[in-house]
Amino acid sequence: MNGPQAAMLPDGRRLHLNHGPIDLVLEAFGDAGEVGFAYRQAIDRFATVLEELVAELTELRRPATLRARAFSGTTARRMEDAVCRFGENFITPMAAVAGSVADEVLAAMVRGRTLRRAYVNNGGDIALHLASGEVMKTAIAGTGHGIADRIEIKSSDPVRAIATSGWRGRSHSLGIADAVTVLAGNAALADAAATLIANAVDLPGHPAITRSPANVLAPDSDLGSRLVTTGVGPLSEKDAGMALENGLHVVEEFVRRGLIASAALFLGGQTRVAGTLLKIDLRELANA
Repeated sequence: MNGPQAAMLPDGRRLHLNHGPIDLVLEAFGDAGEVGFAYRQAIDRFATVLEELVAELTELRRPATLRARAFSGTTARRMEDAVCRFGENFITPMAAVAGSVADEVLAAMVRGRTLRRAYVNNGGDIALHLASGEVMKTAIAGTGHGIADRIEIKSSDPVRAIATSGWRGRSHSLGIADAVTVLAGNAALADAAATLIANAVDLPGHPAITRSPANVLAPDSDLGSRLVTTGVGPLSEKDAGMALENGLHVVEEFVRRGLIASAALFLGGQTRVAGTLLKIDLRELANA
């Protein structure tokens, strides 16, 4: 495996960082000198993120509980802190790895810098920085179902991250959601919540759904022998709605507990939305 790679993208604005399975695109807005320093700080921090995670990977693949374990690396600690909030469910810190890496690199990028806005996008799990009075517009997954594909996040909103999960994504899912997009205070929390909500969008035993043990598909999977979704055939409108309602109950509980701000769930052309911020933004944008 090659070492950490860093290169500006052709637009001259965005920085691309890659190391093994980690692939980030980030951008900062502000004075050119400050942006340059921010990018250097991001590159310096990114250089050792993967090796730090690998050093603690065995324990990071073990299920979390409500009591946090001690990890050495700061990214690993972000992962553990996030999943412990959901420790009453089966979840491992790996459910928050993409979001935690985004949070970690963003924190390094903005430390000591004066930036208007910044983001780190780790394969769709996005950490945001917004100075006072700033606004960030971003796309969400699941478009084509009657919802506008962009939302607006203000500095006054309790949101600094977006994460998406679903059975078609990069990681295996226990559920059947086409996509679940979560808005939360940080990307680690959003990532973990999106994973659990996507798992809950499900129809156990339905004949149109095919599944396989996770460790058959990936021998080192943190999901072990749990059955993950490998295919979803045609579903009736009623069945798709039932699966979405199962996920919506989980969203509403997470919103009630203050773990996330909002979420949008997509399956079979249907949508469910919960959380005041996302409802307002989507309706306004859809009618714009």
